[in-house]
Amino acid sequence: MAYIGKSPQTGAYSILDSLTASATASYTMQLNSVNYIPESAQHLILSLNGTIQKPGSSFTVSGSTLTFSEALTSSDSIDFIYALGNVLDIGTPSDATVTNAKTNFVSTSSNAGLQIKGDNTTAGTLQLNCEQNSHGIKLKSPPHSASASYTLTFPNDDGDASEFLQTNGSGVLTWASAGGSNTPYFNGQKASQQTITRNTMTTVTGFTTGEIDSDSAFDGTTFTVPSGKNGVYFFSASIISDFQSVGNDGERFLVAFRKNNSNSNVPENDFAKASGYNITRFTSTITAVLSMSVGDTMEVSVYNKDGDASGNAFVSTNSFFMGYKIIT
Repeated sequence: MAYIGKSPQTGAYSILDSLTASATASYTMQLNSVNYIPESAQHLILSLNGTIQKPGSSFTVSGSTLTFSEALTSSDSIDFIYALGNVLDIGTPSDATVTNAKTNFVSTSSNAGLQIKGDNTTAGTLQLNCEQNSHGIKLKSPPHSASASYTLTFPNDDGDASEFLQTNGSGVLTWASAGGSNTPYFNGQKASQQTITRNTMTTVTGFTTGEIDSDSAFDGTTFTVPSGKNGVYFFSASIISDFQSVGNDGERFLVAFRKNNSNSNVPENDFAKASGYNITRFTSTITAVLSMSVGDTMEVSVYNKDGDASGNAFVSTNSFFMGYKIIT
């Protein structure tokens, strides 16, 4: 494509390190004390004893070796060697000249957009500097001996406080609760006596005396699994019941956990009194280990089936309800 006006310049223009003439025809070219290999002899402007030499006839190039057509003497002077660089080679960019707009790294299904290479001794390392670039942290690849090739895929959000990243075994990372504490946990004792009407499944409420609630997930009646705290939980409840009508009329009292307002597949304790016995109070303790997901709820319910039509029951203030997430 033709240009209007002066053609743009390309190439890495450098004055090579000085050479001292001696009784030899061959010399090693260097730039900043590193061997320099030009594209060809035609990419060099060489002055010998104040005269520009013709490349290809006065001198030739093989790798970094410059060879004159005849041996020089110590009285000769190699004035300078000006390297023009390679055709369409922009050379080495100056420090801080490559902007964000120029670093347009694009990843594909098979190749990373950016590779940090090793030097045959140290594994590839990415450093993240502080705001003043005086120090930073490094992310380093495993060693060559590990033959490691894997991808870590980060979660869609930043997780909750005290969580950590865990892998599914295939490099997909998710947030999980950190070990070292059975949280969330809660515990509460009944603050007042509660009437349980005959033939009615009733939720036990008001476990507010001495209430402990690590994650504000228990309202005194219902525990709700908070965000990021899904897992296996242990629950326990001890219900002390008093009967209003005592007689040989077949009292029956059931205590059960209700997950998401259902007692399906949840442990329960059924107490029955046969005719001929008078029962005024009994204690029922139930426990459960259940898998719970975020948003799942857990409550304690009781069912009073007194043989006497007027026979209500009561849950006393010594009853309690507690639970916690098991460390896994």
